Amino acid sequence: MGNFKDDVFIRLGFYVSYVAIGLGALFGLLQVLERVPGIRIIPADKYYLSLTAHGVIMALVFTTFFIMALAIYVVTRGLGIDTYSYALNKVAYGLVIVGTVMAAVPILLGKASVLYTFYPPMKASPFFYIGATILVIGTWIFAANILLTVKKWRSMGNTDKKLPLGVFGVVATLIIWYIATIGVAIEMLFQLIPWSLGLVERIDPLLARNFFWYFGHPLVYFWLLPAYIVWYTVLPRLLNVKLFSDFLGRVVFMLFILFSTPVGYHHQFMDPGIEAGWKYLHTATTFFVFVPSLITAFTITATMEMAARARGGKGLLGWIKALPWRDPTFASVAFAMILFGFAGATGAVNAGHNLNYVVHNTAWIPGHLHLTVGSAVALTFMGVSYLLLPMLTGRKLHSTKLALTQVYLWFIGMILFSAPMHYLGILGSPRRTYDVTFGGHPSTQGWAPLLVLAAIGGMLLFASVMLFLYNVLRTLTSGARVEVAQPSSVEIPQGSLGVVDNFKLFTAIALLLVLMAYMVPTMNIINLGTPGAPPVVIR
Repeated sequence: MGNFKDDVFIRLGFYVSYVAIGLGALFGLLQVLERVPGIRIIPADKYYLSLTAHGVIMALVFTTFFIMALAIYVVTRGLGIDTYSYALNKVAYGLVIVGTVMAAVPILLGKASVLYTFYPPMKASPFFYIGATILVIGTWIFAANILLTVKKWRSMGNTDKKLPLGVFGVVATLIIWYIATIGVAIEMLFQLIPWSLGLVERIDPLLARNFFWYFGHPLVYFWLLPAYIVWYTVLPRLLNVKLFSDFLGRVVFMLFILFSTPVGYHHQFMDPGIEAGWKYLHTATTFFVFVPSLITAFTITATMEMAARARGGKGLLGWIKALPWRDPTFASVAFAMILFGFAGATGAVNAGHNLNYVVHNTAWIPGHLHLTVGSAVALTFMGVSYLLLPMLTGRKLHSTKLALTQVYLWFIGMILFSAPMHYLGILGSPRRTYDVTFGGHPSTQGWAPLLVLAAIGGMLLFASVMLFLYNVLRTLTSGARVEVAQPSSVEIPQGSLGVVDNFKLFTAIALLLVLMAYMVPTMNIINLGTPGAPPVVIR
């Protein structure tokens, strides 16, 4: 299909994300080693600086830049046209980069040690909040440009045609992002920025947390859906087989639009000021959002089984051996799906109103989070990079063997890290705490072997990232110049548009669900009339 004018933005997004994952992995290594009894690497007054840097870089910077690049790639290749406006992409990328730098500088200077959730009354420099807001505005402009591209394609004689599934998934992701960022925009503009500038003296932490988690859990699906796009579109091409069901893929993306947002209170089960009935409602909606993931597990597994049996695979499970496990992109997707299966199981615990009380604010939570954004997302993104970089640069991947080693190392490292973290959470080991042994309390003495095992897993994860970055760097600087086969034109699905293709309808229903889930409890929080809290500065 050749090159596109917008490929420069794809490469820029990927390259920035690679720098981010390298920096984030370094801070992550420091964090996991710091949890081992007797090891002190981070000075006490820099602990929350390090933890904030790790969370913000990995959860917001790495993911945002990679997703923007992947979205452009999928849309340009899927529709066969450049994005609507090159200039809008320049503005969007410029704002996102400026916002990232504005937020990063205060973090590294120790003036924004508020973690990636930036809960008040912990107070950061105004530049942190303003930078994060500029970043979000940049993504809005980017998303608008992508949606305008789809509209342009429609106007080119494609009014009644279905979108390619990958482009369909990109549109769903951006709709979720628009709906979700309403919450963080309100929090920033009407609470955090005026408060950080000294325009108001106190802030209502409960109201701020309410708006953050309106945004914070849908953020998971902003990370996850691009990985699903890879699973649904790239995996069948690797296996040389059609997706088991294009229709089910569309159902999955639409269900995420419906159920990704009205679920935030399962992060606030321990918060006062929110009636139990609303928390139970969000428990129910959280379990609804498991459905599209279960459909995905069925659809992708069925696709792999069809391909494996076509390759000669036999038996109830023997077909699994016939899959191309020596292909690093396939291995990354397969392992990402396996790890995400465990993430779903542990996420069900988080969603349960009573079970959540056991694991809240313990090591269980980062154990679960690293199985989602750290596995389903990050591992998929690294794996698809091995496929896309040669196409974008015209350079052969430096080492397939090294890539495969990196993928397997990540899989092993994540198991060694996340399993002990989950068990430590059940035992009561805290998260976000400088001294996890509570000053050497006797009840924590049995935790040491698990903390060491988690640290070993963390070191393997760090080594995996370093192998990934080395392979990428060698590919970009000294990879052999080759004519890399570009993907063939994406086949436009046949058939007329149906209800499942109606984004306006599903978006309207999603907004109605948001109002039902949030309007009354939010007004109740406002009507409480709490005096608010003075700022607390963490250094």
